[in-house]
Amino acid sequence: MYTKLHAVARQVGQVIVGKDLQIRQSLACLLAGGHLLLEDLPGVGKTTLSHALAQSLGLQFNRIQFTSDLLPADVAGISIYERELNAFSFHPGPIFTQVLLADEINRATPKTQSGLLEAMEERQVSADGVTRPLPEPFFVIATQNPTHQVGTFPLPESQLDRFLMCISLGYPDAAAERALLMGEDRRQMLKHLGPAMNPAELSAAQQGLRQIHAAPALIDYVQALAQASRQSGSFAEGLSPRAALALLQAARAWAALEGRDHVMPEDVQAVLVPVCAHRLRPVKSAHGTALASRDLVLQLQKSVPV
Repeated sequence: MYTKLHAVARQVGQVIVGKDLQIRQSLACLLAGGHLLLEDLPGVGKTTLSHALAQSLGLQFNRIQFTSDLLPADVAGISIYERELNAFSFHPGPIFTQVLLADEINRATPKTQSGLLEAMEERQVSADGVTRPLPEPFFVIATQNPTHQVGTFPLPESQLDRFLMCISLGYPDAAAERALLMGEDRRQMLKHLGPAMNPAELSAAQQGLRQIHAAPALIDYVQALAQASRQSGSFAEGLSPRAALALLQAARAWAALEGRDHVMPEDVQAVLVPVCAHRLRPVKSAHGTALASRDLVLQLQKSVPV
């Protein structure tokens, strides 16, 4: 399974050049059964990464372009009266898929954003008094533009907490950008991308995470990080128990990608920023400025001994 996962990473890396760490983080997030938030400027490859991951894993893929006039029914589906049947018939929305790309999620209104909460947490959709299960696996990849851009609605804390990881692609380095400029068109490459792993193998890998051993001392380390975040004066609120569980699960996934059957402190540190930075809100100083959450999480890591 370790070999298959690395084959997926190599294949996606042929399309998304120079972003091996972010590809590995995305795979760890999916392996852990979580949802991924990509926060960055338009045009750096967020949508392409989502397409490449879905195709390389052989998963069904749908995309929703979030806009200010998007309604919850546009996401979940709607019941339409069928005259021939003399009854209402439910027409599933694009959320009924294995990989859902919620593009520019923070351009939608809070009402529409909240429509994703049940689906992300419970893997089901309730409409017209009927609960309908979503396909397995179900994985949301949401892209988010910087909040200073025009026409964006900040995601509430409850929504952010549903994302296991939040990562940023950033600008490519000079060598990667040159490869993009001189290479084949990325959209054409996506058309020829075949699955390097099938959904059954992915499900087996996700189930296999339960066998990744976390020693009591490692659990102590995760608890110490969570406790330090709650006692630190740098954050408005500390990490919740759900965040601590997410950190441990992501660390297990990282250990699996390293080919190990046990979690090490280095695995926790490798996923600490993408798992925790979007969950922790800095306390502003008297001058109204705040250090970036990522920098504060790194300071938190240094303050807690292994």
